[in-house]
Amino acid sequence: MKSIILLLVLCLGFCSFTLAQNTCMTEENIKSLDAKWEEANLHPNPEFLDELLGSEFVWVHNHGSMVDTKDAVVKRAKAQKENGNSNTRSRKQSDVKVAISGNVAVVTGITVVDRGPSPTTYHFMRTYVNLDGKCVLVGNHTMAIPDEE
Repeated sequence: MKSIILLLVLCLGFCSFTLAQNTCMTEENIKSLDAKWEEANLHPNPEFLDELLGSEFVWVHNHGSMVDTKDAVVKRAKAQKENGNSNTRSRKQSDVKVAISGNVAVVTGITVVDRGPSPTTYHFMRTYVNLDGKCVLVGNHTMAIPDEE
């Protein structure tokens, strides 16, 4: 009987370890996905964006000046890819932090976007959710940081 209980405990421990290893909710994975999000915005990649963004994705831009859905983001990326121009020279992330709670990850940081004539610095907050073992981006909020005078 003790052997059966020990076997059950070992099996449960192994199963729990395996499940933990298969989750997309790791700091390393979320940071990687977020860097790919930035890259897909610099060099338009509508296929990647369609895969990454959750069906209810929402992007609230600076001071609520514009709100994008998944369809709008993918459509814009397709148009930019077809035109061969994203009008963005560079996007550089820094101070990226990830907070994970269960199946949700919140990523915050700074992105400097250069569209000319001078770069704009944004603070961002993005929310990723684990849906059936796949992390998808469901929310993005960006806020321009005023230049220091």
